This record gives sequence, structure tokens and C-alpha cells, in this order.
Amino acid sequence: MGMTFAEKIFARKAGKSEVRAGEIVFCKPDRLLMHDNAAAITDKVAKELIEFGVANPDQVVIVLDHTVPAVDEKTAAGHKKIREFVQRYGIRHFYDVGTGVCHQVMVEKGLVLPGMLAVGSDSHTCSYGAVNAFATGIDRTEAAALLLTGETWFKVPQSIRIHLRKRLPELVTAKDLVLTIIGQIGADGADYCSVEFWGDISYLTIDDRFTIANMGVEMGAKNAVFPADEIVKGFLTGIGVERSQWQEVWADPDAQYQQELVFELDRIVPMVAAPHKVDNVKPVNEFKGVEVQQCLLGTCTNGRASDFALAAQVIGRRKVAPGTRLLLLPASRSELEKALDAGDIQTLIEAGGVLLPPGCGPCLGAHQGVLAPGERCISTANRNFRGRMGCREAEIYLASPATVAASALTGKITDPREVL
Repeated sequence: MGMTFAEKIFARKAGKSEVRAGEIVFCKPDRLLMHDNAAAITDKVAKELIEFGVANPDQVVIVLDHTVPAVDEKTAAGHKKIREFVQRYGIRHFYDVGTGVCHQVMVEKGLVLPGMLAVGSDSHTCSYGAVNAFATGIDRTEAAALLLTGETWFKVPQSIRIHLRKRLPELVTAKDLVLTIIGQIGADGADYCSVEFWGDISYLTIDDRFTIANMGVEMGAKNAVFPADEIVKGFLTGIGVERSQWQEVWADPDAQYQQELVFELDRIVPMVAAPHKVDNVKPVNEFKGVEVQQCLLGTCTNGRASDFALAAQVIGRRKVAPGTRLLLLPASRSELEKALDAGDIQTLIEAGGVLLPPGCGPCLGAHQGVLAPGERCISTANRNFRGRMGCREAEIYLASPATVAASALTGKITDPREVL
């Protein structure tokens, strides 16, 4: 009997010929990601770090992104502590304020490659499945232990295979697809599973795959992964990664799955996840007329140049509706530069958009976009939990860049196919 993607990864990393779902294995991850929380993580083992040092400095990646620029003295002190840690222990994979959201940075800098095992002290670490890696979030205590040992344990997950057929219609995006999947199987439908995507995936760009993998955790998955096909290989070549630097992994044809699902892409329509659950998903037309005060376009889910291009296409030369705020939150400096070069940021600013620095602030409600009681926001982010954007009395709706742009034009949740 063949092995799934997850089983193959853990067999390789554990030095075994085969493993099966449910087994406990000890492995040394290729990467350990931390962000602004690195200050709290290193504090947990401060004495041990002085005595023993960092087990593998090259394993560690730190990106300052969650509250950037620093919002207060406490945040600034935390950032300073992280910079001092980086200098003291020779952490060369360090990216300071303004580089981008950690997950985007990990992929665009070539720090995660096909066949790698990556962990991070952030739940959306699963994003790297877009480039054929097994990537999953861990808690801060586990991250602290990894700093000292370079090794941790894993329970090999069960796997789910999702077959995608045909292609998405115009103005229907990967965000609509992943919301459809989450709405069907539920927020816990893939609990502790590795979700593999098969079928007509050649129509999905690397940006599409990043969006889908990023939201794997919103269906409970430990990992959401695509094969290293020509799309992935082309992306890696484009960022200067040589073929000799990675070794792809994919499931055997006779691997055993906990569940298999099929989605017909040509039947997908623009979708919206309503408050306060990501799996509370319905077609956009069911929210027609719902007023919004803020529209957030960006984040690590949908903050790439292609997302801004789609939004600019929808908005054109029109203006954001009076009383509605459109926030532009690039996933990274690199993606911002691409969107600037294309003229799409200019289009969105002329429409009334407000450009924010690459980072996470509004998404988690840290700053630069916190909602007020009674307000509604339609966002391209990945979560709409109560209080997620800084206010428990506000509402968050999740949608695609096209839907968010269309809603910014009308001040109401709007189907992008009606305004283009």
C-alpha cells in the first residue's frame, strides 16, 4: 500500500522506509518561523539560551510583521529585544519591519521549498503547502524548545484528497473556491489532517494556491498541499531557486485517504463568509444590500500584486462610496512594488484607497484598521471571529478581492459580476 504526501514527508524526515497515519515520529524541521512573538518565545528559555545557545541558527526565520511600525512602547521594546537576539545568536534569516507578512516572505525568499518540513509559531504556517512543503503551526512553548534542540515530535496526520475539476469562471477566484470548500466540510472538517489537492490544478496560479493553502487551517487542517508541478517549478525558477536545491514529494496513486471530495470549479460562484465563523459561507447574492463601513484588501491571504490587479480591474476609474473606507494592505514590499509598477495601487488610491505598510495590523486588530462598535468590514483576510479586528461588537465578512472591490464602490456587499 502506497503512502500519502504526509506519510512520505515524515518517513523521509524520520529516516524510515515508511510511516502510517497515527504514528509518532521525531524530526528536525527544515525551518522554524517566528514573528513579533519571538520576544515572548525567547523569554521562555532565556537562561537555557545563555547556557546552550541556539541549536541550529540556520533553521530559524524571524519576520517582524504583526504590529509594524511599532504601535506603542511595549511593542517597540519587543522588537528591540528580537533584534538583539538575532545579533547575539547569528540568525541570518531575519526580516525587519516593512519586508512583509511572514508567510509571504517565507515563500518569496525561497526559504521553504518542495519536500521541506516547516513549522511556525503562527497558525497560517500551512500556507507553504502552495510550494509542496509540509508546513504547520506550533505553539510558543514548542517553538522555544525547538530553539534549544532543533528537533520535535509529530503525530503523522490522516489525509484528505480533494479533486478539482474544470476551471473557475471569470471574476470567481481561489478565495471563492476555498470558502466553498470550508463551507461544505466545516471549520473542523479536516481536523488534524493533511489536505492534498489533485486534478485540474494547472489553472491555479501560485498566488491561487497560496490563498487556498493559507486557509487550510480554517477547515482544521494541519497542512494543505499542492504537488510540485510546472506552476511551482516556474515560480521557483523565477525567484532564482536552482532545481538542485529541492526534492519534490507527492502521494502514491494507491495511498489510503480518510476522505475524498470532488469540486466542480465551473460551478463555483462568488462566496462570502458571514460573522462570526469562517464556515458560515453563502453566495454573495444572499448578502445583497448589507452595508459595510470598511473594506480591507490585502493580508497574507490576498495581498499580492495579482489581487490588487483584480481589484483595480473591478474599480476602474470610479470612486469608493462615501462613508466607506478602503484599506490596502500588501503582503510584502516585493508585491507592493509589483503593484506599483503595474499602476494598480495608483488606481486604487485615486479611487479613495488608503495604502498601509506591508504587515498584519488590521487583520488581527492590532492597529491601522481597528473597527468601532456596530461597524461592518468586508475583508480578503482569513478569519472573521468575534473581536478579530479589534472590536467584539463589530462584524467581519470574508470575500475575494473582486467582491471586496465591488463592495467598496457601492458601500454594500456586492457581487463583482454586477459592477464590472
